[in-house]
Amino acid sequence: MDQSLVTSREDFAKVCDTIREAGIVAMDTEFVSEGFYRPELCLLQLALPGHEIIVDPLAVEDLSDWWRIMADDEVTVVAHAARQEVRFCLDNTSSRPRRLWDVQIAEGLRTRSYPLNHERLVARVLGKKVPGTQSRTDWRRRPLSDRQVEYARDDVRFLLAIQQRQSQSLEALGRQGWAEAEFGRMIDEVEAERGEESWRRLSGVNRLDRTGLAVARAVYWWRDRCGEELDQPVRRVLRDDLLIDLAKRKPKTAEEVLATRDMTRRNFKCHAEALAATVREVLAGSEQDYPERTRRRGEIHDDDHVLGQLLAIALSNRCAELDVSVSLVGTSDELKTLVRWHVHGDRDGGPPRLCTGWRAEVCGDLLTDVLDGKISLRVTPRGDTPLVFERGGGSGGVEPDRAVEADEPEAGDADELPFGSGL
Repeated sequence: MDQSLVTSREDFAKVCDTIREAGIVAMDTEFVSEGFYRPELCLLQLALPGHEIIVDPLAVEDLSDWWRIMADDEVTVVAHAARQEVRFCLDNTSSRPRRLWDVQIAEGLRTRSYPLNHERLVARVLGKKVPGTQSRTDWRRRPLSDRQVEYARDDVRFLLAIQQRQSQSLEALGRQGWAEAEFGRMIDEVEAERGEESWRRLSGVNRLDRTGLAVARAVYWWRDRCGEELDQPVRRVLRDDLLIDLAKRKPKTAEEVLATRDMTRRNFKCHAEALAATVREVLAGSEQDYPERTRRRGEIHDDDHVLGQLLAIALSNRCAELDVSVSLVGTSDELKTLVRWHVHGDRDGGPPRLCTGWRAEVCGDLLTDVLDGKISLRVTPRGDTPLVFERGGGSGGVEPDRAVEADEPEAGDADELPFGSGL
């Protein structure tokens, strides 16, 4: 099999057979998302050791053999920042990838470098330079230029070598389980994008009353169906801010729908009667079917933010000690959730994520001990590590436990600044 562009069903079948025999493959995709309900796949890049394969989906329309490979448990699929690849798999098989390895996530579990783009990741792990000049090209145009094809090859050329180094490193650190759990969590999040409660991610939805929530939910799913029927991005059908405005106003007629500025634009105006009908249907229903309001983050305890920043410093120090990315371990919202759960007794929804799984190994006891006063913070004269966390021994003073000193991110990792670093 040569490295020419695969454009026939027969050649593609041979590619899939070779992948099954190898048991591992790198993958990437090129797609166009503008103007479509779902991104249009324009190129599928695959790589075996020393061998890249470029498949043209505009010529090979049936890629079901590949999606079945991605969804089975026989072949390890290596990718970089693979959320869109997971979406393609879910769309085409209704199944999750079973053996996915995301090199971007894996790197954050063995260094503080997360998230790294493809070019920086190749340079960091392998010391190689990858050109990055075709990222905004129109991948729908045919024929593809030699430069486009070479760029596509580069996207998968080094992934298997990176995965091998990462796997060996994580195995030595005892973190293979961390990686598998984090890959699974990423896939869970992608699946949840289309779950029944996905409408609750709308900005501003938590400020609505229960009737408004019911309207927002109904319009959200109307918009999704309309976008699919028209093959248009859902925000072209109706922007998020206009959807929330409708949920606040609850207009019952097309004229009332159009009373808001921007709703009179042609692409929105044409849906005015359908939107009014959707609102009327909600208001005619039973209030017992309306969604319950959820507690808004930060609206209960004024000290959540300050305590969250304190925990952010402790978490940053701990991640520096273990050489793991702080932004992968926990977010500022998750730290505030831990504060509400541990300090204020807000136990709705089970333990915070920072206290479960591999994250509990990293920081669970540390963060709760900080909140309980079992760990103290002091300033040292040294400018490079000015903060020291020390574990106290209750009334007996400081235990003979090692101090955890504040550390700085690696040079060149400006995106890895710790939470609360501005304190």
